[in-house]
Amino acid sequence: MALLRALRGATWRFPGQLARQSSRTARPGGEELSRLLRDDLAPAPRSPGGRELLFGLSPCLLALRAARRRVARLLLQAGRSGVRGERAELLRAAEARDIPVLWPRRQKLDALCRHQVHQGVCMEVSPLRPRPWTEAGEARPGDDPQQLWLVLERLQDPRNLGAVLRSAHFLGVDQVITSRRNSCPLTPVVSKASAGAMEVMDIFFTDDLGGFLQAKARQGWLVAGTVGCLGPEISGSSEIPITSCLEFLWDQPTLLVLGNEGSGLSPEVQASCQLLLTILPGRQLPPGLESLNVSVAAGILLHSICSQRKGKRGQHLRDPQEPSAMAEGPRLPQHPGLPSGSEREARRGLT
Repeated sequence: MALLRALRGATWRFPGQLARQSSRTARPGGEELSRLLRDDLAPAPRSPGGRELLFGLSPCLLALRAARRRVARLLLQAGRSGVRGERAELLRAAEARDIPVLWPRRQKLDALCRHQVHQGVCMEVSPLRPRPWTEAGEARPGDDPQQLWLVLERLQDPRNLGAVLRSAHFLGVDQVITSRRNSCPLTPVVSKASAGAMEVMDIFFTDDLGGFLQAKARQGWLVAGTVGCLGPEISGSSEIPITSCLEFLWDQPTLLVLGNEGSGLSPEVQASCQLLLTILPGRQLPPGLESLNVSVAAGILLHSICSQRKGKRGQHLRDPQEPSAMAEGPRLPQHPGLPSGSEREARRGLT
């Protein structure tokens, strides 16, 4: 009888069967998820680093498509009116891979995610970790003069890191390198802030960021650091040339180096830079507003550089004077994580 009183609150779906389990809350992604297991379902094997709870529609969908994580189970909010569009795609993909699907109520998902914005979708998954930069592949400056690697030193806020990764992926950065020490790990919060871009990007780390930058400089790469709004204390003390990002000419492979949210680049890393880029403000700024959030600065800097790319990697917009362009509208390059036009039309026909 005690067992019957404990079984309440959370339903789950697995091919052909339904069950109810305990609804008591516990720490996110840990014991509580194990309580959602059906009693006749053997627990999924635990990865050495444990599992974590990925949340949000785009992160979960892109993680399933990329298939780089081990997925223990998918959690979809019970009580939503129908399962359509990308949620239906999630459900089909989970069933195709024999991934258990649970249907907890909104309150359960809120507790599991510590009230993060989960959009009614969560997955229990193995962690993603950056790989050693030596696995990034050898890119020689002569191969392409417009290669761009983004280097992040000691970024610690997961939402900043996620926003930076989203901009880097969107604008076509070739590689992302992070310092291993004092840097934010690739957590579910980072994935959500990146709108799932983290799930499809290759991210690498180095234990010796200064040595890495110096080695790339010897190979012919330009190491461009970043600095906040120019002031007497910056312009007078720096022996490294400082230029506005709008005046930067991208004519050789470049490493763009961004520093910590509060302190910027460390002296050791800044000493390894050959050039410092800055974003000039549009007005006189009062004390305390001399700098931008690192994710905002990253977007501005990356766009100012990537807009110089010759021979766009995606398709060009059509000439607006062409009749076909007027009739059909501009065609943008298809992102691998988004449905095609025909898929969207098919979905409309089903709803």
